Amino acid sequence: MSPVLEVHDLHKAFGGIKAVNGVSFSVKEGEILGIIGPNGCGKSTLFNCILGQLEPTRGAVKLDGRDVTNMRPSALNRLGVSRTFQLLQVFPELSVRENLILAGQEHQGSMLGRLFGARDAGLSEKAEQMIGFFKLGHLADAKAGGLSYGQQKLLDAAMAFMAGPRLVLLDEPAGGVNLTMLGDLKERLRAINAEQGATFVVIEHNMDFVMSLCTRVIVLAEGKVLAEGTPAEVRANPAVIEAYLGH
Repeated sequence: MSPVLEVHDLHKAFGGIKAVNGVSFSVKEGEILGIIGPNGCGKSTLFNCILGQLEPTRGAVKLDGRDVTNMRPSALNRLGVSRTFQLLQVFPELSVRENLILAGQEHQGSMLGRLFGARDAGLSEKAEQMIGFFKLGHLADAKAGGLSYGQQKLLDAAMAFMAGPRLVLLDEPAGGVNLTMLGDLKERLRAINAEQGATFVVIEHNMDFVMSLCTRVIVLAEGKVLAEGTPAEVRANPAVIEAYLGH
């Protein structure tokens, strides 16, 4: 079986600055892969190149063996790829339930299909499933803008799963979340990985979160892969320690 995601010799330059410089890796079905590195190492640029939001200078991205380099994010969504962002994408004036339904509509084919198809198309039922799974039942009718930051992060994650994606890219899901909510988020991600076989790629600054959630970790430095291995191998790698702490 081919990997779910393959990244081959990906490069992205902004003028003379090489933000991503020859990165290659693959992700197996059901894997939780973490990508870490110091600020400015190219993590977010890499994500945006994979997801069609930036055009790579060169290299290729494959999904299930199919070349999807430069494919539009909406087309990738329909192929089962979803993502979260560093900055929350919730709609503050809508309820938790309404946010989930709106997120589901993003994955319902073409604009004409959304305009003239069944208005609900099963989204209310799916939203209730996500509300239950992410333990948001007591907040289902609350406006998203009134939730705590950690609760909004849970909602943001739930929105990414409204289409039942095979591959989810999580962009700093732990950022700004308190320890209690962080534990809830980690528990829910592990559960959805185990129960639905969802595949994750996580970029994150919170080392403890990554090391306790992910089965494999890639470390970037100056746009290149510096190290790769299990969390224990990466923690003990002198090159990784130097990249974070200096000589």
